[in-house]
Amino acid sequence: MPTSHNDPATPEVEVAADAVALRRSVAAGAVGVFVHWFDWAAYAYLAGTVATVFFPAENSTTGLLAVFGVFAVSFGIRPIGAAVFGPLGDKIGRKRTLSLVIFTMSGATLGIGLLPGYDSIGIAAPVLLVALRMVQGFAAGGEFGSAASFLAESAPRRRRGFGVSWLEVGSLLGFLAGSFTFLLLSVGLDDGQLTSWGWRIPFLVSAPLGIIGFIIRSKIEDTPEYRALEANDTVPRSPARELVRANKRELLQAAGLMTAMHVPFYVVLTYLVTYETDHLGHSDGSAALLSTAISLLGLVLVPVFGRLSDHVGRKPVFVGACAALLVLATPAFLLMRTGSAGTWVAGLLLGVVLAAILGTYAVWSAEIFPTRTRQSGLSIAYNVTAALFAGTVPYVMTVLISATGSTLVPGPYMMVFAVGGLIAALSLKETAGNALLRPEDVSPAPLERRRDPVDAQ
Repeated sequence: MPTSHNDPATPEVEVAADAVALRRSVAAGAVGVFVHWFDWAAYAYLAGTVATVFFPAENSTTGLLAVFGVFAVSFGIRPIGAAVFGPLGDKIGRKRTLSLVIFTMSGATLGIGLLPGYDSIGIAAPVLLVALRMVQGFAAGGEFGSAASFLAESAPRRRRGFGVSWLEVGSLLGFLAGSFTFLLLSVGLDDGQLTSWGWRIPFLVSAPLGIIGFIIRSKIEDTPEYRALEANDTVPRSPARELVRANKRELLQAAGLMTAMHVPFYVVLTYLVTYETDHLGHSDGSAALLSTAISLLGLVLVPVFGRLSDHVGRKPVFVGACAALLVLATPAFLLMRTGSAGTWVAGLLLGVVLAAILGTYAVWSAEIFPTRTRQSGLSIAYNVTAALFAGTVPYVMTVLISATGSTLVPGPYMMVFAVGGLIAALSLKETAGNALLRPEDVSPAPLERRRDPVDAQ
C-alpha cells in the first residue's frame, strides 16, 4: 500500500505543508458552493420580479407559483445530477468533476441573466427558464459530493474537520451575498428598473465568479487518495454498483446525518423569515435582519465547531448538537411567542445548534465512505435527502400548521430529524484522525473485480 499523504514528516515541513494544503483545498472546494448559494438566494429573493418578467401578467399569483414551481424542479433534478457526477468523480477524479460542475452551473446562470422575457419571446421565455434551471439543478447535484470529497481528501488529517467546515462557510457566504445584492437592488432601483434590467445583475455577476472558480479548480492537483487509486490501478469501473453492493449501511448513515442538517438549515435560515412575518406579526425588515444575524453567527461558529471536532471527535460534537436540537426546538418556538426579544434569543440559540451540525456533518459523512465510492455516496445521500426534506420545508410547514392550527409545528418537526441524526450518529464509530485511504481502496482484487458466489455458478 502506498505511503499516505498524511504520514508524519518533520514538524516544520508538516506545518508549512498543512497550511498550504488547507488554503488551496478551501479555495477550490468552497468557491463552487459560494456561487451556487449566491444564485439560490438571488433567485429566491427575486421570485416576484422573475414572475413578472417570465410569465403572463394576467395573474400575478399564478406567475409567482410558477416561479416557485421552477425552483422546486431544480431541487427535484439534483438527485439525477448526483447519480451522474458522483460516480463520475469516483471514476475520473475530483478535480475534473469540480471543474465541470462549476462550468455548467455558471453557464446556465449566465444564460438566465441574458434570457429575454415573456413580452419579447412569449412562451419560449418560461420554457427556456425551466430548461436553464434544470441545468443548474443538474450541475448543483454534483457540487457537494465533489467539493466535500476534495476537501476531505486534501485537508491535513489533523485539521480535516476544520478544512471541510469551510464548505458550509462558503454556502453561508453565498447566501448572504445573494441577499445583500437583493437589498442593494431594492434600495437603489425602482420597480420599473428592477423589472426592466436590474434583476439580471445577480445572474450576470455569477458568470465572472464562476470563471474565477473554474480557473482555481483547473489549476489544482487531484487528491492524494484518488491518485493512489490511479497508481494502484484500482479506480472503480462501476462505483454506483459498488456503493449499493458494499456500502449500503454507510449510505443510510450519511443520509441520517444529512437530514439532521437539511431540515434545521431550511427551517432556521429560510422558513423562519416567513414564520416571523406570517405568524408572529414581525416586519419584513426585522425578520430579514435576524436571518442575517444567524448567518453571520454561523460564519464564525461553523469553523470553530469543525476545529473542535478535530480535537474531541465528530461524535461528541454532532451528538451534542442533535441532543440540543431535540431538547430546545419546541421551547425555542414557544419563546418566540413572547415578543421580539424572545424571537431573537430563540433564533440565535437555534443558530448555534445549527452551526455545530454544519461544522461536523460533512466531514463525518466523507470519512464514512471508502475512497473508491466516497463521491458517489456523498452526492447521492446529500441530494436525495435534500430533494425529499430540504426543498419541501416551506410547503410542509404551511400544510402542517394549517392542518393542526398550531404554530409550534416547526419545533416537533425538527425534533423528528434530530432523532434520526442521533440514531445515525450513535451507530457510527469515531473517525476523526483516521486515514481516508483504506486497504480495500488499493487492494489488487477490489470488490467489483471479485465474482460473487452466485455469479460464479
